[in-house]
Amino acid sequence: MRRLFLQGLVASGAMAMGLAWSATADADPLEKAKAGETIRIGFANEVPWAYPGENNEPLGFVNTIALGILNEMGIEKIEPVVTEWGGLIPGLNANRFDVITGGMYILGKRCENVSFSDPVGVFGDAFIVAKGNPKGIQTYQDIKGKGAVLATGAGYNIVEVAKKEGIADSNVMQVPGPTEILAAVKAGRADAGGVTFFTAQNLAKQSGGEVEVTDPAKLPEWTLNWVGIAFRHSDKAFLEAFNKAQKSYIGSPAMMKAVAEYGYTESQLPGDSTTAHACANR
Repeated sequence: MRRLFLQGLVASGAMAMGLAWSATADADPLEKAKAGETIRIGFANEVPWAYPGENNEPLGFVNTIALGILNEMGIEKIEPVVTEWGGLIPGLNANRFDVITGGMYILGKRCENVSFSDPVGVFGDAFIVAKGNPKGIQTYQDIKGKGAVLATGAGYNIVEVAKKEGIADSNVMQVPGPTEILAAVKAGRADAGGVTFFTAQNLAKQSGGEVEVTDPAKLPEWTLNWVGIAFRHSDKAFLEAFNKAQKSYIGSPAMMKAVAEYGYTESQLPGDSTTAHACANR
């Protein structure tokens, strides 16, 4: 009987520990941080936005901005979680991490699934094309008119933009991310690669002169997008505290100095733009 009683205690203890862990794991991240626990940030490998360095060190200007704001909140215990772009929103909502820092555009469809912080910047897209731009691609209409193939990332905003511009689904090649987009253009499997302007510049550098970047000003103004940090809908207190800290940090000398190495300048600052406007209009 004593042995059974002890086994019962062990089982009960294990169950209690499991329930306690589950409750902590599901708690609002702000409460976790106040309790001294680690906040997990999720991002993909998107240079120079957010990408892993040695030992998954969170690099890139969006990571830098997000970490600066979290630091203003007194949150310094951070665990980076790197995943493919398409897994970021599902991973956040499955509690695999607490916030998405990965340079995500605030789009209406995404606003249905996550809550965004106030914008941290405004950005445009561009194409990478083979050196010399042999097909003369500058716009989505060029791609449509020439029957060209556009490579872009699965889950990227460019997939929806291409549809709105009338490009056939069969002419849009969806791949995991920037590395595969560059490979497709270099190999001639795609005539253009659709990415953010910052990413395009980085891919052109990586290509050793094999690809070049089109003029982002040639794309429609309505394709400009605002970037925010993404939270679960249920983490309202965390989001409110983050936005409060962001107001004094965004555009500050400390922030601008920290992001300068990644090419973020005052021209990318969000100004008076709002998340509500982006959710309703993008």
